[in-house]
Amino acid sequence: MLVCAPAIASSDDGESYPEVPEPMVFDLVRGLGARAGELEVNTLATTPLSGQDKVVEWAPEIEYAIIDNLAIEFELPFENMALTELKVGVQGTFGTFDRGRIVHGVQYLGIYHREDKAASHALLYLLGRQHSDRWSTMTMLGVGDVRVGQSESEAGLLVNHTTFYKVNETQTAGLEVNYKSDRDGGVLVMPQYHASVIGNFGVQVGLGVDKQRGEVARPVGGLRAILEF
Repeated sequence: MLVCAPAIASSDDGESYPEVPEPMVFDLVRGLGARAGELEVNTLATTPLSGQDKVVEWAPEIEYAIIDNLAIEFELPFENMALTELKVGVQGTFGTFDRGRIVHGVQYLGIYHREDKAASHALLYLLGRQHSDRWSTMTMLGVGDVRVGQSESEAGLLVNHTTFYKVNETQTAGLEVNYKSDRDGGVLVMPQYHASVIGNFGVQVGLGVDKQRGEVARPVGGLRAILEF
């Protein structure tokens, strides 16, 4: 099978990073290798497409790279019109290896749950690889729902893996699989399509299946609108 050599993007300081998109459902705090001053505003909305409980979960967020390779985000998750959480994220990029084909970093998320007035934390290792001009993957591995005073067994494993195929310069297809092992966990499989619409505005749409612990599998739809500055 013929595989083209990856096209590696260079930053202003000469450091090169592979071109790996962000997953739709579990997105990054800007892309790995973000440059100082990058700013993004986006909103993700998801909803089950069957069953009686058709709550729309949506979350506006703002992401900003404060210095090269270090970005922060603030997010407000809602269920319908009720604000359920306050979320802050910090993400750092370690660098690249495998001749610039792989970029890796770490992401921290702090979440305040308004209903039970408690905080939880998540920490993930991020690994993106550009396999060719068209194929790339992003893997996120860590722990979530970590709370002060709980036992180690109560913290949940978080795994998110997305395979991307670059259709052309403005369109990308992807398959995202998200797994959580905690008490409210489950598996989400989300095929998705990313497109640049005009200028710095883009959209991501997805239609997949969500199987939460103790519940039947349900179809779910998602949409993320993105504006970069």
